[in-house]
Amino acid sequence: MTARIAVLPGDGIGPEVMAEGLRCLRAVARAHGLELDLTELPFGGAAIDACGEPLPARTLEVCRRADAVLLGAIGGPRWSAPEARVRPEQGLLALRKALGVYANLRPVSLHPALVGASTLKPEVLEGVDLVFVRELTGGIYFGEKHRDERSASDLCIYTSAEIERITRVAAQLARSRRRKLVSVDKANVLETSRLWREVCTRVMRAEFPDVTLEHLLVDAAAMHLIRRPRDFDVLVTENMFGDILTDEASMLCGSLGLLPSASLGDGRLGLYEPIHGSAPDIADRGIANPYGMISSTALMLRHSLDLPQAAMALERAVARAIEAGARTPDIAAPGARVFTTREVGDAVLAQLTAPQG
Repeated sequence: MTARIAVLPGDGIGPEVMAEGLRCLRAVARAHGLELDLTELPFGGAAIDACGEPLPARTLEVCRRADAVLLGAIGGPRWSAPEARVRPEQGLLALRKALGVYANLRPVSLHPALVGASTLKPEVLEGVDLVFVRELTGGIYFGEKHRDERSASDLCIYTSAEIERITRVAAQLARSRRRKLVSVDKANVLETSRLWREVCTRVMRAEFPDVTLEHLLVDAAAMHLIRRPRDFDVLVTENMFGDILTDEASMLCGSLGLLPSASLGDGRLGLYEPIHGSAPDIADRGIANPYGMISSTALMLRHSLDLPQAAMALERAVARAIEAGARTPDIAAPGARVFTTREVGDAVLAQLTAPQG
């Protein structure tokens, strides 16, 4: 089997974490008989510098023909001036839309060895294992925008069809786990959220009566993620709420650098990226956490390439590397050795090839 992978290192720490993700991917591929056809392409700020736009036509063409897309991170101060006409984030929104990847899966679980990396009490964190399903191609990020000297507006629109399909993805996932789904909205204020709640309820009653549905307002959800995180199983929400809540949830496991994501549509093609940003303040210093990127490649193996055993092998190697103490500054214990980005990659590779027993 040959997998065609579009590789978008991006900006800031993106190329650094991507390098480790690819090293681990190549090792897993060799062990599981997978041939890799990797094409590296400009994207984000790097593409603006090289081509004048964040999503060049060739980058999009290769991504559309690929089996999966791996993305590092994009953005940075040099492309974020208020008067900037073209921004890296425009390329990311356009790529998601063009690929039809409307369901963003963000799993959040705590490695026992990293309880001390979180600011929350260990008894609050014990047993945390949840997944966010974020709607990715609708909502305020994609609505019509207006600005003049005295005002600005961003239009938030959702259709019933968009809500139906993301609800089904989340419910099917919940059915394979603990059969608990929480839908997050702001139905006490927003019309889009009232529609969201109505459609979600209708779909769940008609198609998933075996899955328990709970509705939470987004502000309450933000509070309960910190107060009782282990009570959650699967959470489904709209684009902006999901963007914000998943960054909050990353602190449950100790660092934004740990969490992967998978953006999926109706077919095989998926977009895989760590949820962290480009972190330009630590770029080129060799201290970026590559675990989120490496774990994103595992999600790619599972969802786009249908190689669950390879995915599990990589995920287990990550867990064992963390247990063995391979940690970048963001998750290192006080007084413990701090690993570089490359050394963390080395540690995962060592675990991949170590005999198990």
